[in-house]
Amino acid sequence: MPRARVPATAQELAAAIGAELVGPQDAWITGAAPLDSAGDGDLAYLADRRYRPRLKATEASAVILGPEVLQDCPCAALVSERPETAWARALDRLFPVRELIPGIHHTAVLGSEVQVDPEAQVDAQAVIGAQTRIDERAWIGPGTVVGPGCRIGPDCRIGPNATLHEATEVGARCRIEPGAVLGGRGFGLASEEGHPREIPQVGRVVLEEDVEIGAGSTVDRGALEETRVGRGTKIDNLVQIGHNCRIGPDCIISGQAGLSGSVELGEGCVLAGQSGVAGHIRIAPGTTVTAKAGVTADIGEAGIYSGFPHQPHSEWRRDVAALRQIRHLRARLEALEQTMAPSREGGS
Repeated sequence: MPRARVPATAQELAAAIGAELVGPQDAWITGAAPLDSAGDGDLAYLADRRYRPRLKATEASAVILGPEVLQDCPCAALVSERPETAWARALDRLFPVRELIPGIHHTAVLGSEVQVDPEAQVDAQAVIGAQTRIDERAWIGPGTVVGPGCRIGPDCRIGPNATLHEATEVGARCRIEPGAVLGGRGFGLASEEGHPREIPQVGRVVLEEDVEIGAGSTVDRGALEETRVGRGTKIDNLVQIGHNCRIGPDCIISGQAGLSGSVELGEGCVLAGQSGVAGHIRIAPGTTVTAKAGVTADIGEAGIYSGFPHQPHSEWRRDVAALRQIRHLRARLEALEQTMAPSREGGS
């Protein structure tokens, strides 16, 4: 199990995450583990009541949990109304991000008029294009390419082998995982004598503050203006964001989801895994699109939508339930036809 970079007592941890401590205050927390495999020194947590039986048998030194299961806890309890959020804070406390080592590696390649803050870190074989600015405490991972005219805000972390094309702007505290591509050309085509012809995409990409882009995800540049991802939005691995999209603040887009060009996503929307949105669609703030659903028209009212083409989740569930009856209904129909069919021996 992972060992904490910065161990803490249960009392220190409770104070750090805003939880109430019940039990030994001096329990020493040196790692984190699931309830059923935790041992001495480990912190565990319980957020799903289905795992409540595991709580009674856990050998963890401390558990983060809700008040409704406190009586089942055999060790120090860090009680929170929101155990999952408390767990995230606890992991931040025990496993803080490694500190930067400011400086520019001698194998990095910098273009003309590049500005790198003295507190930033540029790793081996990174390539920084001309007139790009990298602000304080930003980290550019090994092998990453940042094109000309980009702006990387303070406290950003850009993982190895990511690519940021020309004029990409990244706000403060953004995280870009390995292999992500920002600002690649959008998929715009015209027909010329029966053959597809590329329409040049000359805009850019803008990430606002606290955005996360997962490994292998792509955010295409705007055709003429910009593709923009709003503050606090989290994008999973292997997600495609088309050109000219406007994604509002605090959205969550799960793995293998795809947005065609010029989609507008309102604040706080959730797109589950492998969902897709057709081009030029507007989706109301607070909307959830479930896994594998396909959005083919505007969604003007917040809610949960499923299926292809999309429909309100409750309607989709009824339709799926009805479809599951088709085989049974067909068998009944065939039996009814046989009873009504004329007899071979001579009926009318």
